[in-house]
Amino acid sequence: MHDYLRAIGFSKIKKNKDVRDILNLVMLRPTSEYVSSAGDEDVVFGEKAKEFADRMGISVRGEYDDNGQFHVGYYLPYFKSRDCTIKDEVTIEKQSDKDAYAGICDNVKVGVSLIFQLLNMADYIDYIEFHKGSLFYAPIYLSGLSISGKIILPLMKTEADVRRKQNENMNRDRMIAAARDGDQDAIESLTLEDIDMYAAISRRSKKEDVLTIVESYFMPYGIACDQYSIMGNILNVQLVQNSLTEEFIYILTLECHELTFDICINKLDLLGEPLPGRRFRGTVWIQGMVDFMGL
Repeated sequence: MHDYLRAIGFSKIKKNKDVRDILNLVMLRPTSEYVSSAGDEDVVFGEKAKEFADRMGISVRGEYDDNGQFHVGYYLPYFKSRDCTIKDEVTIEKQSDKDAYAGICDNVKVGVSLIFQLLNMADYIDYIEFHKGSLFYAPIYLSGLSISGKIILPLMKTEADVRRKQNENMNRDRMIAAARDGDQDAIESLTLEDIDMYAAISRRSKKEDVLTIVESYFMPYGIACDQYSIMGNILNVQLVQNSLTEEFIYILTLECHELTFDICINKLDLLGEPLPGRRFRGTVWIQGMVDFMGL
């Protein structure tokens, strides 16, 4: 049973029989279907997906046999983003435990390798049938599922503080890009900046709460490579309802480390009232789509 089913409104599922009933519904009445034989004539990959709320649903992936019978390999809940998050280099790698792919992006804004579950696997299969390589420079649409989160009050900032922060971020991005190219001065500047930042945080943490010092963060969480602990500013809030279970789900548009993306979380799993200007803090399973058509 997938832990993140409750994120899209299936919190009452407790038995594998209930999961099988939902998967049968997906396969009998899918919103979209995909069939491909790219890469191997003996293996016909198939995917069936059904939406239960705005941009979120369950995808069932597997193979078709010679008689046209669909055999389930695995399933996953999904949530898709409408807007492009970043345009950067991304590497697509096959996961070892199942016929799925992950995207890996070394974005300077996050500071760590950003790994996400590739949702539009069918588009990738079609693309690599005629093109070689696994490294692309393409638009990336990030989204996330969360099963645990809370609302944090915002920091008090003036317009001057916002402009100064934007300038600092731009300068830091340029130095990181230069450091990656081997610029020794940039490497030394970043090292000194990190030392000064550590000293300032250590000094302030003696009198202030850490949430008044740190505005946002994006850190790997647990042993799963595509799960992260994040805190970001809420830009927009939408409340939708699962058409089958009638449970309510929040869709939150977040700004975190200069990245803007959507996440969804069951209303039952969110502590506090989300409003634009406040902050979200929680664990998120990052998913994403790569626009191969834009290459």
